[in-house]
Amino acid sequence: MASAEDFSPSQDPPMAKGNTNSGRSKATSFLSDGFLFVGGALVAFLVVWALWSFFSPPPPSSDTFSTAAFPDRKSAKFDNFATSSEAPESFLSTKCPTTASASDPDPGHDPPDPTFYDDPNLTYTIDSPPVKNWDEKRRRWLEQHPSFAAAAEDRILIVTGSQATPCKNQIGDYLLLKFFKNKVDYARRHGIDVFYNNVLLQPQMFSFWAKTPTVKAAMLAHPEVEWIWWIDSDAAFTDMDFVLPLDRYKSHNLVIHGWPDMIFEKKSWTSINAGVFLIRNCQWAMEFMDAWSKMGPQAPQYDKWGQIQRSIFKDKSLPESDDQTGLLYLIVEEQEKWGKKIYIERDYYFEGYWLEIVGTLENISENYAAVEKEAAAAALRRRHAEKVGRAYGEVWAEVLKKKGVGYGRGSGRRPFITHFTGCQPCSGDHNQMYSGQTCFDAMQKALTFADNQVLRDYGYVHPDLLDPAAVAPLPFDYPASL
Repeated sequence: MASAEDFSPSQDPPMAKGNTNSGRSKATSFLSDGFLFVGGALVAFLVVWALWSFFSPPPPSSDTFSTAAFPDRKSAKFDNFATSSEAPESFLSTKCPTTASASDPDPGHDPPDPTFYDDPNLTYTIDSPPVKNWDEKRRRWLEQHPSFAAAAEDRILIVTGSQATPCKNQIGDYLLLKFFKNKVDYARRHGIDVFYNNVLLQPQMFSFWAKTPTVKAAMLAHPEVEWIWWIDSDAAFTDMDFVLPLDRYKSHNLVIHGWPDMIFEKKSWTSINAGVFLIRNCQWAMEFMDAWSKMGPQAPQYDKWGQIQRSIFKDKSLPESDDQTGLLYLIVEEQEKWGKKIYIERDYYFEGYWLEIVGTLENISENYAAVEKEAAAAALRRRHAEKVGRAYGEVWAEVLKKKGVGYGRGSGRRPFITHFTGCQPCSGDHNQMYSGQTCFDAMQKALTFADNQVLRDYGYVHPDLLDPAAVAPLPFDYPASL
């Protein structure tokens, strides 16, 4: 075997070692002179070309450019390729349409002009004073970043999260991953960004209180969004087509699911659920989050707040102050200050209790399939790209509306968000009314039900809601083709 030295660049290849030096030197001299001449000519040409390019006027812009200015270069055959199906495949494959839009947000542009971020006194922490003049600061930031200003009034950021350490329940991390995938699927289909946090931004604000410092930090980190949408880790989207009716909330700053009679008459601590809420990114929200967090475990009056909450909301079982009852306190006891800007949503499942939902999912699937099988619903059966799925969701909404299918219990319509309150998949603790297996099966069913809506655009379906690993390809014109 040849050694490394045998192939050294300073030596001839092994097969050439028998040649004489005299013959080699003449050929080498000739080739060297030739290379020098060609190289010199090439350098001279490049210098002249560069100088000509520098001093010559720029070509006309694309919107005024015309091949008519160069009649000698026009090719009838080439022109036909542009509109003919007989164009060579190699040509068509290089003609990629431009998809970028001038109105798309530009994450690569941040002007040097000072913003609120340059203020050394700005603090992200929840236990610091609320940011002042936040509406004005956001407005100025958007003016400095005009690509983000377009459609900013409807822009949403989903915020969710879980604990930093592995789950105690051996299946918990698997379930949290599935819940997160579910949120990412919904967000992708609707052009929404997601922030997943798994650390305590305020170490003393454990468990359900962890959301408040996370939401404040998200507001500051995302001045380009109008709404922060907090969704608990154990809540799943079960209607991938539904779009938040933001026009309904244009005069409000906080949206929460609840029942007004239970809130104001019965004063029940289960009259709302703080696991899913929509809050506007504004000064009102900064001050509201500050007032809400002052009932948390980091506050000096934490024990006192637990007593106050239980004195007002008699059915509250937790002795300590919790986020849900704290929110309820601000709605009921400080109605004049906060209540006018809070929207209590009850017309659809902004979040719905899983026990009253999961048992209906098979029937809902059958109802939707029956609608699609109708001859008039051919548009709903049409295959389409996932990116244009929202248009088909709007068609679904119109079809169901005409059929008198609304939202709510027993309506036959997909629930928007199914919330597994009490199951706590990560810790393993849950309500003693049902077993852990009941929770697990229900979660699998709801998540698979939602995943079927996603996989439909990829040509597949889960035949069994309790078997998330099994999929089957869908025939053309499904489900009418069955």
